[in-house]
Amino acid sequence: MSWFSQNYEKAAVGGAAVAALGFAFLGWFKVGSVPTDFNANTQGSGSNDSSIPSADLVPMALASLALNHAWTQAETDGRIVDLFTGIPLYIERDRPDKPLDLLKSPAIHSPIPNPWWIEHRLDPGFADSPNRDADGDGYTNLEEFKGKTDPNDPKSHPPLIAKLMFEKDDSLNWFIRPGFPDGDKFTFKYGDTAGGKNQTKTGITVKPGELFFADGVMKNRFKYLGMDKRMEMNNATHTEMEVIYAKIEDQIPNKKGALYEIPQFPEGRIQEFSKYDRSAILSLEAIGSEGKKETIKENTTFGLPFDSPKKDYLLKKVTPEQIEVEYPDTKGEKKSVTIRKGAFPETSP
Repeated sequence: MSWFSQNYEKAAVGGAAVAALGFAFLGWFKVGSVPTDFNANTQGSGSNDSSIPSADLVPMALASLALNHAWTQAETDGRIVDLFTGIPLYIERDRPDKPLDLLKSPAIHSPIPNPWWIEHRLDPGFADSPNRDADGDGYTNLEEFKGKTDPNDPKSHPPLIAKLMFEKDDSLNWFIRPGFPDGDKFTFKYGDTAGGKNQTKTGITVKPGELFFADGVMKNRFKYLGMDKRMEMNNATHTEMEVIYAKIEDQIPNKKGALYEIPQFPEGRIQEFSKYDRSAILSLEAIGSEGKKETIKENTTFGLPFDSPKKDYLLKKVTPEQIEVEYPDTKGEKKSVTIRKGAFPETSP
């Protein structure tokens, strides 16, 4: 076997090194001859060289790059000027050949004046422009105009009471039936329209000043205050008879102190002496709360939105047909508004 075959890798590496040295020499030699071969001066900016076309424009280009090219929005008479089309104009539906200048024409969507659309950069060119909601806060452009709020800012909107809806009544009808008295002590039974039932324990009577029931439905909600005897006309016999009434005081927070006087064995008169725990299901149709419902008890404070820590709204009264809500206006003064079932407040707050 020859030496070349045995030392092939060494020979290849050595040959590559020799070739590299050769190419390096040729490169150095040629660089030195560039001015001669191409007749061009490689020194300087070239701006004064007549052999380069438009070389005199180089300094101008450099100066332009150093300028502040910030773009600012053009306006005229308070109107935005589009760089491509100028000032947006509109046309009347019945006269499409006549342009309409918002600043000079009558209000397109009364009572909103035309400059309001320009000021807030909103398009009045739709038939339902007043009913559109540019910022998605649940208030229309018309409502934002009336409320003097920014239709492009979801955090700027009219009072939330305007979007409070009374979905439906969610009240509980209940009754208490006093039993046989033992002196001035009584037994009691309870029932409600939700199927709740309770009664005092057998053989145990409630003394004046005591709470009942000890457990179960309506636990410790009621306090027995005492009894009262009255003469009443019995319509069935047309004679007067003595009727014993039990006086009861409610202890639940939103009705604390409410007094009920209920006759002994009020069979046939249950509905007459039954009571209600009134509640309303409400929804706030604004600021992303659309479709969310909240149950509020009568004579209870709540916040808007419902998860607000500030509870400055009061549900004063609930009926199956409507509710009454007390709220603070923008000046902090208390006002009341009526809201019918399935509707928003009847008047603007």
